[in-house]
Amino acid sequence: MSLADTAVAGVPPHAGPAVRRIALGVAYRGDAYHGWQSQPSGRTVQDHLESALSQFAAMPVQTVCAGRTDTGVHGLNQVVHLDTPLHREPFSWVRGTNRYLPPDIAVQWSREVPASFHARNSARGRRYCYMLLESPVRPAIERGGVGWVFRPLDGEAMRRAAACLIGEHDFSSFRSAECQALSPIKRMDRIAIERRGAYWRFEFEAVAFLHHMVRNLMGCLVAVGTGTRPAGWMAEVLAARSRDAAAPTFAPDGLYFLGPNYDAELDLPRHTPAMDWLP
Repeated sequence: MSLADTAVAGVPPHAGPAVRRIALGVAYRGDAYHGWQSQPSGRTVQDHLESALSQFAAMPVQTVCAGRTDTGVHGLNQVVHLDTPLHREPFSWVRGTNRYLPPDIAVQWSREVPASFHARNSARGRRYCYMLLESPVRPAIERGGVGWVFRPLDGEAMRRAAACLIGEHDFSSFRSAECQALSPIKRMDRIAIERRGAYWRFEFEAVAFLHHMVRNLMGCLVAVGTGTRPAGWMAEVLAARSRDAAAPTFAPDGLYFLGPNYDAELDLPRHTPAMDWLP
Protein backbone atom coordinates (compact mmCIF):
# COMPACT_ATOMS: atom_id res chain seq x y z
CA MET A 1 0.00 0.00 0.00
CA SER A 2 1.36 3.42 -0.97
CA LEU A 3 1.54 6.41 1.33
CA ALA A 4 -1.33 8.01 -0.58
CA ASP A 5 -3.45 4.85 -0.21
CA THR A 6 -2.66 4.73 3.50
CA ALA A 7 -3.76 8.33 4.01
CA VAL A 8 -7.02 7.91 2.13
CA ALA A 9 -7.86 4.54 3.67
CA GLY A 10 -7.37 5.91 7.18
CA VAL A 11 -5.03 3.17 8.42
CA PRO A 12 -4.69 3.52 12.22
CA PRO A 13 -1.45 4.92 13.67
CA HIS A 14 -0.25 1.56 15.02
CA ALA A 15 -0.08 0.20 11.46
CA GLY A 16 2.86 2.47 10.57
CA PRO A 17 4.13 6.06 10.66
CA ALA A 18 1.50 8.77 10.59
CA VAL A 19 1.12 10.09 7.07
CA ARG A 20 0.84 13.80 6.41
CA ARG A 21 -0.45 15.36 3.22
CA ILE A 22 1.51 18.45 2.21
CA ALA A 23 0.44 21.01 -0.39
CA LEU A 24 3.07 23.13 -2.13
CA GLY A 25 2.82 26.14 -4.44
CA VAL A 26 5.46 26.07 -7.19
CA ALA A 27 6.58 28.78 -9.64
CA TYR A 28 8.65 28.09 -12.76
CA ARG A 29 9.67 29.36 -16.16
CA GLY A 30 8.76 26.80 -18.77
CA ASP A 31 11.26 27.74 -21.51
CA ALA A 32 13.81 25.06 -20.67
CA TYR A 33 11.40 22.21 -19.90
CA HIS A 34 9.28 19.73 -21.81
CA GLY A 35 6.17 20.73 -19.89
CA TRP A 36 5.09 19.74 -16.41
CA GLN A 37 4.40 16.00 -16.60
CA SER A 38 7.22 13.54 -15.93
CA GLN A 39 8.85 11.99 -19.01
CA PRO A 40 11.64 9.46 -19.58
CA SER A 41 13.94 12.32 -20.61
CA GLY A 42 13.69 13.76 -17.09
CA ARG A 43 13.52 17.24 -18.61
CA THR A 44 10.24 18.30 -17.05
CA VAL A 45 9.27 20.48 -14.10
CA GLN A 46 7.76 17.52 -12.26
CA ASP A 47 10.94 15.48 -12.67
CA HIS A 48 13.06 18.27 -11.19
CA LEU A 49 10.61 18.95 -8.36
CA GLU A 50 10.31 15.31 -7.33
CA SER A 51 14.09 14.88 -7.48
CA ALA A 52 14.56 17.89 -5.20
CA LEU A 53 11.84 16.75 -2.80
CA SER A 54 13.35 13.27 -2.64
CA GLN A 55 16.78 14.66 -1.85
CA PHE A 56 15.36 16.89 0.88
CA ALA A 57 13.22 14.11 2.38
CA ALA A 58 15.91 11.43 1.91
CA MET A 59 13.25 9.11 0.46
CA PRO A 60 11.31 8.84 -2.81
CA VAL A 61 8.59 11.48 -3.16
CA GLN A 62 5.83 11.63 -5.77
CA THR A 63 3.54 14.56 -6.45
CA VAL A 64 0.09 15.18 -7.92
CA CYS A 65 -0.45 18.55 -9.63
CA ALA A 66 -3.48 20.79 -10.10
CA GLY A 67 -3.04 21.11 -13.86
CA ARG A 68 -0.41 20.07 -16.38
CA THR A 69 1.33 22.70 -18.51
CA ASP A 70 2.94 22.24 -21.93
CA THR A 71 6.44 22.90 -23.18
CA GLY A 72 7.31 26.60 -22.83
CA VAL A 73 4.35 27.43 -20.56
CA HIS A 74 5.11 29.06 -17.21
CA GLY A 75 3.59 28.49 -13.76
CA LEU A 76 3.17 31.11 -11.06
CA ASN A 77 1.23 29.08 -8.50
CA GLN A 78 1.15 25.47 -9.59
CA VAL A 79 -0.25 23.50 -6.65
CA VAL A 80 0.88 19.97 -5.89
CA HIS A 81 0.33 17.57 -3.02
CA LEU A 82 2.49 14.81 -1.61
CA ASP A 83 2.18 12.27 1.19
CA THR A 84 4.98 11.78 3.68
CA PRO A 85 5.63 10.33 7.16
CA LEU A 86 8.07 13.16 7.84
CA HIS A 87 7.27 16.05 10.14
CA ARG A 88 8.80 19.29 8.91
CA GLU A 89 7.84 22.91 9.49
CA PRO A 90 6.25 24.53 6.42
CA PHE A 91 9.22 26.85 5.80
CA SER A 92 11.52 23.80 5.83
CA TRP A 93 9.70 22.25 2.87
CA VAL A 94 10.15 25.53 1.00
CA ARG A 95 13.79 26.28 1.79
CA GLY A 96 14.94 22.67 1.89
CA THR A 97 13.43 21.77 -1.48
CA ASN A 98 14.58 24.98 -3.18
CA ARG A 99 18.15 24.12 -2.24
CA TYR A 100 18.03 21.28 -4.78
CA LEU A 101 16.04 23.00 -7.53
CA PRO A 102 17.40 24.85 -10.59
CA PRO A 103 17.14 28.67 -10.54
CA ASP A 104 14.02 28.78 -12.73
CA ILE A 105 11.90 26.58 -10.42
CA ALA A 106 11.08 27.52 -6.82
CA VAL A 107 8.62 26.35 -4.18
CA GLN A 108 6.70 29.43 -2.98
CA TRP A 109 4.76 28.11 0.02
CA SER A 110 3.87 24.96 1.94
CA ARG A 111 0.82 23.91 3.96
CA GLU A 112 -0.26 20.71 5.70
CA VAL A 113 -3.72 19.80 4.38
CA PRO A 114 -6.37 17.19 5.22
CA ALA A 115 -5.98 13.71 3.76
CA SER A 116 -9.13 14.37 1.74
CA PHE A 117 -7.42 17.22 -0.16
CA HIS A 118 -6.39 16.48 -3.74
CA ALA A 119 -4.47 19.09 -5.73
CA ARG A 120 -6.37 18.33 -8.94
CA ASN A 121 -9.75 16.96 -7.83
CA SER A 122 -10.32 19.54 -5.07
CA ALA A 123 -9.83 22.47 -7.44
CA ARG A 124 -13.01 24.50 -8.07
CA GLY A 125 -11.49 26.30 -11.05
CA ARG A 126 -8.26 27.29 -12.76
CA ARG A 127 -6.77 30.58 -13.91
CA TYR A 128 -4.46 31.38 -16.82
CA CYS A 129 -2.91 34.61 -18.03
CA TYR A 130 -1.47 35.34 -21.47
CA MET A 131 0.94 38.28 -21.86
CA LEU A 132 1.17 39.68 -25.38
CA LEU A 133 3.54 42.37 -26.64
CA GLU A 134 2.20 44.69 -29.34
CA SER A 135 5.26 46.18 -31.03
CA PRO A 136 6.79 46.54 -34.51
CA VAL A 137 9.97 45.05 -32.97
CA ARG A 138 10.21 41.52 -31.56
CA PRO A 139 10.81 41.06 -27.81
CA ALA A 140 14.37 40.84 -26.50
CA ILE A 141 14.58 41.29 -22.71
CA GLU A 142 11.21 39.59 -22.23
CA ARG A 143 11.88 36.89 -24.85
CA GLY A 144 10.19 33.63 -23.87
CA GLY A 145 7.97 35.43 -21.39
CA VAL A 146 5.55 37.14 -23.78
CA GLY A 147 3.81 36.42 -27.04
CA TRP A 148 4.30 38.95 -29.84
CA VAL A 149 2.18 40.65 -32.47
CA PHE A 150 3.48 43.45 -34.70
CA ARG A 151 0.10 44.71 -35.90
CA PRO A 152 -2.07 47.07 -33.79
CA LEU A 153 -4.81 45.34 -31.80
CA ASP A 154 -8.42 46.44 -31.31
CA GLY A 155 -9.26 45.76 -27.68
CA GLU A 156 -13.00 46.39 -28.00
CA ALA A 157 -13.28 43.96 -30.91
CA MET A 158 -11.47 41.27 -28.91
CA ARG A 159 -13.73 41.83 -25.89
CA ARG A 160 -16.85 41.52 -28.07
CA ALA A 161 -15.48 38.31 -29.54
CA ALA A 162 -14.66 36.90 -26.10
CA ALA A 163 -18.16 37.58 -24.73
CA CYS A 164 -19.68 34.61 -26.55
CA LEU A 165 -17.25 32.25 -24.79
CA ILE A 166 -18.59 32.93 -21.31
CA GLY A 167 -20.73 30.12 -19.89
CA GLU A 168 -20.89 26.40 -20.60
CA HIS A 169 -20.09 25.41 -24.17
CA ASP A 170 -18.68 22.67 -26.34
CA PHE A 171 -15.12 23.95 -26.91
CA SER A 172 -14.17 21.32 -29.52
CA SER A 173 -13.01 24.06 -31.90
CA PHE A 174 -10.30 25.01 -29.39
CA ARG A 175 -9.21 21.49 -28.45
CA SER A 176 -5.97 19.87 -29.63
CA ALA A 177 -5.97 16.46 -31.30
CA GLU A 178 -3.92 15.11 -28.37
CA CYS A 179 -6.46 16.21 -25.73
CA GLN A 180 -7.39 13.39 -23.34
CA ALA A 181 -10.32 15.12 -21.63
CA LEU A 182 -13.45 12.95 -21.44
CA SER A 183 -15.68 15.81 -22.64
CA PRO A 184 -15.14 19.02 -24.65
CA ILE A 185 -17.90 20.75 -22.67
CA LYS A 186 -16.40 23.25 -20.23
CA ARG A 187 -17.63 26.32 -18.34
CA MET A 188 -15.77 29.57 -18.93
CA ASP A 189 -16.38 31.89 -15.99
CA ARG A 190 -14.32 34.94 -16.90
CA ILE A 191 -12.21 36.49 -19.66
CA ALA A 192 -10.56 39.86 -19.03
CA ILE A 193 -8.56 41.79 -21.65
CA GLU A 194 -6.54 44.83 -20.60
CA ARG A 195 -3.81 46.91 -22.19
CA ARG A 196 -0.86 48.00 -20.06
CA GLY A 197 1.47 50.12 -22.13
CA ALA A 198 2.81 48.01 -24.98
CA TYR A 199 1.53 44.84 -23.32
CA TRP A 200 -1.86 43.16 -23.46
CA ARG A 201 -2.94 40.97 -20.55
CA PHE A 202 -5.55 38.28 -21.21
CA GLU A 203 -6.94 36.41 -18.19
CA PHE A 204 -9.02 33.25 -18.45
CA GLU A 205 -10.85 31.55 -15.60
CA ALA A 206 -12.76 28.28 -16.01
CA VAL A 207 -13.63 25.16 -14.07
CA ALA A 208 -11.23 23.24 -16.31
CA PHE A 209 -9.45 23.68 -19.65
CA LEU A 210 -8.85 21.45 -22.65
CA HIS A 211 -5.38 20.75 -24.02
CA HIS A 212 -4.09 23.88 -25.86
CA MET A 213 -7.45 25.58 -25.23
CA VAL A 214 -6.06 28.95 -24.10
CA ARG A 215 -3.47 29.07 -26.88
CA ASN A 216 -6.15 28.24 -29.46
CA LEU A 217 -8.43 30.92 -28.03
CA MET A 218 -5.54 33.38 -28.23
CA GLY A 219 -5.00 32.58 -31.90
CA CYS A 220 -8.62 33.51 -32.60
CA LEU A 221 -8.60 36.60 -30.40
CA VAL A 222 -5.49 37.92 -32.12
CA ALA A 223 -7.08 37.27 -35.53
CA VAL A 224 -10.02 39.44 -34.41
CA GLY A 225 -7.77 42.05 -32.80
CA THR A 226 -5.71 42.57 -35.93
CA GLY A 227 -8.82 42.86 -38.11
CA THR A 228 -8.18 39.62 -39.98
CA ARG A 229 -11.57 38.40 -38.75
CA PRO A 230 -14.67 40.24 -37.46
CA ALA A 231 -15.70 39.94 -33.81
CA GLY A 232 -18.74 37.82 -34.75
CA TRP A 233 -16.47 35.17 -36.25
CA MET A 234 -15.66 33.83 -32.76
CA ALA A 235 -19.26 32.68 -32.28
CA GLU A 236 -19.09 30.91 -35.65
CA VAL A 237 -15.91 29.11 -34.62
CA LEU A 238 -17.43 28.06 -31.31
CA ALA A 239 -20.58 26.75 -33.02
CA ALA A 240 -18.59 24.81 -35.61
CA ARG A 241 -17.21 22.43 -32.95
CA SER A 242 -14.30 21.72 -35.26
CA ARG A 243 -10.63 22.56 -34.80
CA ASP A 244 -10.40 23.28 -38.53
CA ALA A 245 -12.67 26.31 -38.06
CA ALA A 246 -10.31 28.12 -35.68
CA ALA A 247 -7.04 30.00 -36.07
CA PRO A 248 -3.65 28.30 -35.63
CA THR A 249 -2.43 27.60 -32.09
CA PHE A 250 -0.67 30.65 -30.65
CA ALA A 251 2.86 30.54 -29.19
CA PRO A 252 3.32 29.20 -25.63
CA ASP A 253 5.77 31.94 -24.62
CA GLY A 254 3.32 34.33 -22.95
CA LEU A 255 1.13 31.74 -21.23
CA TYR A 256 1.16 31.54 -17.41
CA PHE A 257 -0.76 29.15 -15.18
CA LEU A 258 -1.87 31.44 -12.36
CA GLY A 259 -3.08 28.51 -10.32
CA PRO A 260 -6.20 26.71 -9.13
CA ASN A 261 -9.07 27.93 -6.97
CA TYR A 262 -9.95 25.98 -3.82
CA ASP A 263 -12.55 26.27 -1.08
CA ALA A 264 -11.75 29.21 1.18
CA GLU A 265 -11.61 27.04 4.32
CA LEU A 266 -8.41 25.41 3.04
CA ASP A 267 -6.73 28.83 3.26
CA LEU A 268 -4.25 28.08 0.47
CA PRO A 269 -2.39 31.08 -1.05
CA ARG A 270 -3.73 32.36 -4.38
CA HIS A 271 -1.00 34.94 -4.89
CA THR A 272 2.78 34.68 -5.37
CA PRO A 273 5.32 37.51 -5.82
CA ALA A 274 5.77 36.83 -9.55
CA MET A 275 2.15 37.87 -10.08
CA ASP A 276 3.22 41.42 -9.16
CA TRP A 277 6.08 41.21 -11.64
CA LEU A 278 3.84 40.69 -14.67
CA PRO A 279 2.63 43.87 -16.40
